[in-house]
Amino acid sequence: MHDRSTAILMYGVLLAALGLAGCYQPVDYPQVVSPPEPRITVIPSYYRIVGTSVQRHPILSHVLGHGPDVTFIMATIHGSEAAGTPLVRRLGNYLRANPGLLEGRTVVLLPVANPDGMARGSRYNARGVDLNRNFEAANRVVDEHSGPTALSEPESQIIRQLIAQYQPDRIVSIHQPLACIDYDGPAQALAARMGEYCDLPVRKLGARPGSLGSYAGVTLGVPIVTFEMLSNDSQLDSQTLWNRYGEALVAAIVYPELMK
Repeated sequence: MHDRSTAILMYGVLLAALGLAGCYQPVDYPQVVSPPEPRITVIPSYYRIVGTSVQRHPILSHVLGHGPDVTFIMATIHGSEAAGTPLVRRLGNYLRANPGLLEGRTVVLLPVANPDGMARGSRYNARGVDLNRNFEAANRVVDEHSGPTALSEPESQIIRQLIAQYQPDRIVSIHQPLACIDYDGPAQALAARMGEYCDLPVRKLGARPGSLGSYAGVTLGVPIVTFEMLSNDSQLDSQTLWNRYGEALVAAIVYPELMK
């Protein structure tokens, strides 16, 4: 019995010595960690999911009114140009509070066309494609960021789907940072009218290869305005953005009527 106790004691001393010498490492059993609570995204009832991005983020639209005159307004097709998103959301709130503006009209809002790019602060989507070069326009070219084929990206497919579904009479796509009101197709008069209600000058920049302007304005013949806000507009809150640009967007919706 004495010999066994001595052996156990010596074994313990040996393990301690090996541990101090770095020759023995105790087993590191994994800890049981509870999984994090899932994040729940609350989507207001007036939005509907029209599709998902490359990274499966929902893409939401907001449709107001039921009239035959249709305006489609969208923002953040370039994720690094996100100041238009709070502005479009604010526009939806304004129209819900002023339903008289919707008499005879339908307004289709797409506040975030490129959620993956917006989350990363990138111009491109999650596959490195510039969505505003991915449309099936006659002037489209294939390069590093235009996508392997026209409409290769789910986000550009959703925009095309909305245009096909609602057949808009006019389109406004909000961008930064060129500080002007550009247009494609038969939209010069629309651009001029919007320019009456904000400080941005009307300036024809020319249809970019494979852009939404080229597709909608030139290929389809739908008046489309590329509403280029300022770079530092990203630093403004939604109320300030609305004060600066809200009337111009409403002018597009009621066009060709004058604002009251």
